Amino acid sequence: MKAITSAVIGCGVIGPDHFKAYAKCENVKVKWACDCVENKAVILKDRFAIEKHTTDYRDILHDPEVDCVSVCTDHGSHASIVCDSLKAGKHVLCEKALSSSRNGLAEMLATHAGRSDLVFSGVFQHRFDPVYRYIKYLLEEGRFGTLLTVSLQMMCFRSDRYYIADDWRGTWEREGGALLINQSIHFIDMIGWLSGGIAAVNGAWANLSHKDVMETEDTAVAAIEYECGALGTIEATSSSNIDWEPTITVRGTEGSLDIRNARPLRVCFKDREQEREITSELDRRIDGSSVGPQSKSYYGPSHPSQIADFIDAIRENRPPFVTARSACHAVDVVLSIYDSFSSGKRVVIDSLKMFRDEEERARVVEERDK
Repeated sequence: MKAITSAVIGCGVIGPDHFKAYAKCENVKVKWACDCVENKAVILKDRFAIEKHTTDYRDILHDPEVDCVSVCTDHGSHASIVCDSLKAGKHVLCEKALSSSRNGLAEMLATHAGRSDLVFSGVFQHRFDPVYRYIKYLLEEGRFGTLLTVSLQMMCFRSDRYYIADDWRGTWEREGGALLINQSIHFIDMIGWLSGGIAAVNGAWANLSHKDVMETEDTAVAAIEYECGALGTIEATSSSNIDWEPTITVRGTEGSLDIRNARPLRVCFKDREQEREITSELDRRIDGSSVGPQSKSYYGPSHPSQIADFIDAIRENRPPFVTARSACHAVDVVLSIYDSFSSGKRVVIDSLKMFRDEEERARVVEERDK
């Protein structure tokens, strides 16, 4: 098995999960810890027994031993770091959101087109969660009948202190937004992934309780049109008294399903035998594994699964399960909600065809590997 040497760029909140996930991969070594705040890099270097640390990611790119990098920095810096890494011949796994702007997304994809021999993946670890993968299977099998609505309600709480702690948070330039592009984007990706893609949105946002600490949104809503013809809504806030509660509802002519925090709340199908089967299978697939100390429980257990797929893609010279092109779709949806509110108009999602093509490729690969 080919040995892989990695580095983690960004040692803040999500960085430790990448170190832990790489440690679970066979014959993978993380050589570098990098953060612009040196103490953060030193802490994780010591905690995970990493060989080197730096405050300049370019030191990593000059190291010929490094095969791949995880980019775990603020959204606004992703594009430049990803592009520099690809140009240096490194495989790249980039945390959400891939970029804070469409220009950043375009720059990344153009750079990767010139280095298509490299693996470039965007982190949406919940696509690996057993419960969500089973729901996608049910949808693809037509078990819900004609799909009518798929909706997201995202409730969470972020204090003023959260935004004050990091100067990039809650800014248009560096975060690209707030609630939608950060806390909600995983589940915006999920409703798009489950349904086969989002075709258009009409949205609105407001800053209702964080006006003194950030310039972006803490509350948002949107009406959604899916490629398949179904409709849906997004309701989200980071100002509620609920710490973390994503709820996805799926409604079809033959069945309905409510999922909260990746656990079934309600399973209702016309065919009662099918309802019992689906309920049992969902319960079986609930992943009770711990994300470990110092990780946030709502990250879920699937960072190791996505990073294992990333490493396997490098070794097998194949696309990852979550390609960067596919991961662009959720960012485009979020930015389109912002654009819709600014213009007062419905916005068509330009990335839909790209997302659809990537999903077809992933389906073919998954069928091949069964």
